[in-house]
Amino acid sequence: MLIKQCSGFELEKTLKNTFEDFFNQSEVTFVEDGEERTLQILYLRYFEEQFTSFTPFTEDPVYKIDTNEIYFKDLVALVCLLKNPEYRHRKRVYVNEQNQFEEHFEGIHFDRLKEIFTHLHHKDGYELKSAIEFIQQT
Repeated sequence: MLIKQCSGFELEKTLKNTFEDFFNQSEVTFVEDGEERTLQILYLRYFEEQFTSFTPFTEDPVYKIDTNEIYFKDLVALVCLLKNPEYRHRKRVYVNEQNQFEEHFEGIHFDRLKEIFTHLHHKDGYELKSAIEFIQQT
């Protein structure tokens, strides 16, 4: 699988009576079997505000590669894809429970994630051979 892009953003209200501004969306674009796909993870922004309690990160941006800043929301979809390979066949996943959101980050080698973002910045892609390389084995 070739990881091509990871990004995240805060949703904004499109109508007065919607709650979109309470949500963030993270995306990972990848190529598998010659087909390009994008996985979108939609989650409550509040979960992200708590990331220091379930990750080793203490500030946002979480990585800086040259002048490129990587924010927590940029890596959410990537982590979800690594932890849940079945998400490769989904377009969008909505995470509405904090414990479910936090479970995606359990056992992740956060220092190795920077390697992916470095490749994305310098080489326009990262060849993922096995997601297991990024997950601590118990």
